[in-house]
Amino acid sequence: MGAVPEILWKPSAAAVEASNLTAYIDWLRAERGVDVVTYGGLWQWSVDELEEFWNSIFDYFRVSYDGERGAALASPEMPGAEWFPGVRLNWAERAFAGKADEEPAILHASELRELSEVTWGELRGKVAACAAGLRSLGVEKGDRVVAYLPNVAEAAVAFLATASIGAIWSSASPDFGAGSLIDRFAQIEPKVLIAVDGYRYGGKDFDRTPVVRRLQEAMPSLEHTVLVPYLDPEATADSGAATLERVTPWDDLLARGSGAELTFERVPFDHPLWVLYSSGTTGLPKAIVQGQGGILLEQLKKMHLHTDAKPGDRLFWFTTTGWMMWNFLMSGLLTEAAIVLYDGNPGHPDMGVLWDLAEEAGVTMFGTSAAYISACMKAGEEPGAGRDLSRLRSVGSTGSPLAPEGFDWIYEHVGEDTWLFSTSGGTDLCTAFVGGVPTLPVYRGELQARSLGASVEAWDPEGRPLIGEVGELVITEPMPSMPLFLWGDEDGSRYRESYFEMFPGTWRHGDWIEITERGTAIIHGRSDSTINRGGIRIGTAEIYRAVLESDDVVDALVVDIPKEGTDGVIELFVVLREGAELTDDLRKALARSIRERCSPRHVPDEVRAVAAVPRTLSGKVVEVPVKRILMGADPEKVVSRDSLVNPEALDWFVRLAADPE
Repeated sequence: MGAVPEILWKPSAAAVEASNLTAYIDWLRAERGVDVVTYGGLWQWSVDELEEFWNSIFDYFRVSYDGERGAALASPEMPGAEWFPGVRLNWAERAFAGKADEEPAILHASELRELSEVTWGELRGKVAACAAGLRSLGVEKGDRVVAYLPNVAEAAVAFLATASIGAIWSSASPDFGAGSLIDRFAQIEPKVLIAVDGYRYGGKDFDRTPVVRRLQEAMPSLEHTVLVPYLDPEATADSGAATLERVTPWDDLLARGSGAELTFERVPFDHPLWVLYSSGTTGLPKAIVQGQGGILLEQLKKMHLHTDAKPGDRLFWFTTTGWMMWNFLMSGLLTEAAIVLYDGNPGHPDMGVLWDLAEEAGVTMFGTSAAYISACMKAGEEPGAGRDLSRLRSVGSTGSPLAPEGFDWIYEHVGEDTWLFSTSGGTDLCTAFVGGVPTLPVYRGELQARSLGASVEAWDPEGRPLIGEVGELVITEPMPSMPLFLWGDEDGSRYRESYFEMFPGTWRHGDWIEITERGTAIIHGRSDSTINRGGIRIGTAEIYRAVLESDDVVDALVVDIPKEGTDGVIELFVVLREGAELTDDLRKALARSIRERCSPRHVPDEVRAVAAVPRTLSGKVVEVPVKRILMGADPEKVVSRDSLVNPEALDWFVRLAADPE
């Protein structure tokens, strides 16, 4: 067992007392006779008494519904758990419940638009008009509405309208290429496409109408396309050779429903709310279907009890509509807070643009990625210098493990009173099942705790739970936001293979995790790209942390290539800062850092300089596809180039595989 890391932050007694979590604990004691003293005790009760816990969430947040409240968990088997089978409800109905018309619901800004506000009254009118407009196009319960939109207010309006009807939502950001979009959207046979004419990123304009036409041609199920004139407010789109007869401008869609009342179709608890997608780096993306009720209960729990959202708060997470964090951000509408949207390059004109937004919008929760925090560190950004961030109470980080140095930077340059919560979860459940707890301390480099109702454990290969050791991240009991099914997976075989093949009946997530004796957690990277030497497993995140300590290295990728008769060959690829060279001295320095931070067994056998590291559109390094390419696999079969933000970066590895010398 290693030394206990430094505590960087503790909530004050007043903050603990005022937290939503404490109010919930008090309610449990008074109304349900559940007397727990510590968060650890509360978590244990929540996973030991699943039905009692999720019933308490249903009741505590006063979810409106029709039907009979029978057993919360009618079938506990995984896969196939069945939650609240007699209940009918609507996600969007809960979002609008009790909201005052004059209160802000959404603040939004972009490279094209100044910061603006949408009140709940305005949002209600727009969503009602949009829903009526969609109905006029023939959209009914169960139909699919897909959106090719940036992170702007129109996307939130369209989602809420779709959910209110009981139709099924799916979205992708405008930086997706046509092939990647078709791989995703065509699977679910949408009736309506809501698309943008173009967008601005890093000061450059990108026309997307050719992509819209490709989508129209490739998806025969489409009956209507709605165009949002974002890049050019006067834009129109000619359907050209598409099978569609017309394209409806966004304003015309809303005009169709002008004056309509907002109504909500209550649907079965397990009725699909939206479809999310896996990264698409290994074949056709999985189309992950999640239910109205399961997502509602999970997000009520997460936003109120773990994020501690309160009236007057401003919740921001930097994301696109193609990442699950956009769907997660939408759940801020289930609270009394307002959500803050931004569309654009987080590094344009400099790394301070999002911190400027935080000041201007009065952000209280600033959500971002570990990669963004690392980029701010590299750029010498100091958010707290010259800005009034006095309203900023918390910073959330996800997407990849946040290095301890990232923790240090937040407390030095954002504020020593900041509650930093690093989180880990996934698209597959659309939540973080390890992460923030407002009543617990923050240990340097660690995630605070496992989330309520999430029976997360670290398992060894034989399925034995580990404490203080790295193991496979598993979830041993069902959660309501687990996928209902994968679209097109009629017999459920792909679902089982994706999550239940290694440990039948137990969800295996694909991450390495360590649960400490204090109940905190450390994520060590993806278990399918972990490097094992002599029984010592090292996650790639640990190697990147060691490598990126060098000022000469700005990005990196590491893979372990099997080689007969050996433990394998560790190949490290580094992107160097401008003007730097991969000298013998730098190679030795990188080896020394890995030896000291990780282990001597994990020093790379080869270090090579590359121009760029290939990443998915959500910023993840494509380690496994690169590994498979270097092992001789056909590049076209192991990775969808349209799923990459920089597909040209992959070509270098293809050439290396063809000519290793």
